[in-house]
Amino acid sequence: MPSEPAEVTQGQLRVLNLGIVFGSISAVGALLISINAQNLAQTLVLGLALAAALVSIREWTGRVFWAVALTCLAVSSTALVVGVLVLDSASASFGVSVVGTVVVLRLPDRYRRPVAWSLVALVVGVVTLKVLTAPGGLGDALKEYVVGAVSVAVVGVVFATLNHLVAGFVSELERAGEREAELAVARERVRFAGDLHDIQGHTLHVVKLKVALARKLVHSDADQVERELDEVYSLVGETIAETKELAHAQRRLNLSAELENARNLFEAAGITVRVEHADGDEPDSRVAETLGQVLRETTTNILRHARAEHVRVTLTGTGITIVNDGADGEEPPALGGLAALRVRVERDGGTLTVERGDGRFVTAAAFPGRRDDR
Repeated sequence: MPSEPAEVTQGQLRVLNLGIVFGSISAVGALLISINAQNLAQTLVLGLALAAALVSIREWTGRVFWAVALTCLAVSSTALVVGVLVLDSASASFGVSVVGTVVVLRLPDRYRRPVAWSLVALVVGVVTLKVLTAPGGLGDALKEYVVGAVSVAVVGVVFATLNHLVAGFVSELERAGEREAELAVARERVRFAGDLHDIQGHTLHVVKLKVALARKLVHSDADQVERELDEVYSLVGETIAETKELAHAQRRLNLSAELENARNLFEAAGITVRVEHADGDEPDSRVAETLGQVLRETTTNILRHARAEHVRVTLTGTGITIVNDGADGEEPPALGGLAALRVRVERDGGTLTVERGDGRFVTAAAFPGRRDDR
């Protein structure tokens, strides 16, 4: 759903738009009544037309818009006929111009043109009939009714169209907010999928290694096989727990635990591992979880793809570097799962680099700005 500030802004725009258009139409309508109404009957008819215009604007986004709008259209059309033909008031076209514009703009495209021309024909027909039947000269009648009615109608159309444009703008803001919310949900799903891959992909590969080792030792070292299977059992249990925590957004990766886990895995695979603390500082707690994810993904990659004999993990107060000697070739490395981690690291203000050369593969994540914050 759109964020609360966006909802407040859109609501304020709706109120502002309604207030401006409602106030403007009220002011113009009141001015027309005060200038042109010469008796109580004209005042009542013009007031009725103005009320119909205001109600149609007020119900622009209402649930019963069409019932209200069609009623207002009938009222304003009646006011036009009575006002012009019976009460000699050219200003009676104001109400139907506003209501008619509101109705036309809310119609589907295929109905707009015929309905619009029908309303124009109604106004023109009523005014023409009045001009032809008016006493006195034709010129005076044309000046009074044609010019007056058209001018008033144009004013009504302008205000109703302004309301439509601003309401459309607010609706577009709402749709943009909905699209933003959908994008946020999609990003969260991608993040969740990445975390789930980190947990279960790593565990499954370790389980595969330990089961393979147990198969080799099943006839020669039953005690070691039992220990390996116990570790598999424990690891699967931990993974189930971590998956549950992830589902409840409670998972927090511990860098120290990941270092110990990586050491154990490398040693179990026959890889010599050395962990160094280059400057004696522990990483900032705000980035330790991300560094742990980098270490976990890199450990999994080494176990899966490299033929390493030695791994060196160097930890500093602002980053981590993992070097292994099992790289083949000199071509740029494929990032795989590290690509998603690179995005996450950069989003948090750090850098993630991978290099291959001289038989070595280097993965390094750093948050140089964090030291300044300490």
